[in-house]
Amino acid sequence: MAARKRRADASTGAAGHRLGDVAYARILETLFERKIPAGAFLSQSDLVKMLKVPVAPLRDALKLLEAEGIVVIHPRSGIQFVKPGLELTRSTYQYRSILERAATAVYAQTADESELAELERRHLAAIAAVEREGLTEHTRAEIEALETLLHHSIIGSLSNPLIDSAYKRLHNYVRLIRLDRRVTVPLALHSLREHLQVVLACKARNPEAAAAAMQAHLTSALQRGLGLYLSY
Repeated sequence: MAARKRRADASTGAAGHRLGDVAYARILETLFERKIPAGAFLSQSDLVKMLKVPVAPLRDALKLLEAEGIVVIHPRSGIQFVKPGLELTRSTYQYRSILERAATAVYAQTADESELAELERRHLAAIAAVEREGLTEHTRAEIEALETLLHHSIIGSLSNPLIDSAYKRLHNYVRLIRLDRRVTVPLALHSLREHLQVVLACKARNPEAAAAAMQAHLTSALQRGLGLYLSY
């Protein structure tokens, strides 16, 4: 009897954990798809209806998101989603620079030749497509895919689970900051060409040049992010 109860409790706990993961993913997905505006103030019942998840796993997900700085929970009042500003933008890109500059130097020495060749090919193709077609659904999707692929491949080269976990949280901040950013053809081309400089330095197996190219890219991205708030 006791053994059956332990198995049942473990099963319930595992199911609850999975539902909490689902709630966490749905909250972020809804936020990044702009179905929840940055800075929004919603009740718990609003989120239950919107996300179609039970209350208990929703609470678990919200506690985790509060610890990560994405929401602020006001007891008996509601949940406030963080609206990014100058300080969050500056802090996020400073942290990215610390991690990614070092990681890029490692990546330049360890990345597979075929992986670098494919990154170069896709970036050149994306640049040509944006120059030819502008910002279409297809080119936007490829730009976003290359953004994720390059930066995550670089961080992954460190093979450090603690950094992987920290970078996942950092990536959520980056996506949050970009919600209000208007992407134009010149900005998209500028970013893709910055990426290409990183890739070419890695292909040349020059860690110093690769790290410098990454720093230049992140500095440029920070300036674009800060410009959004300073222009108000």
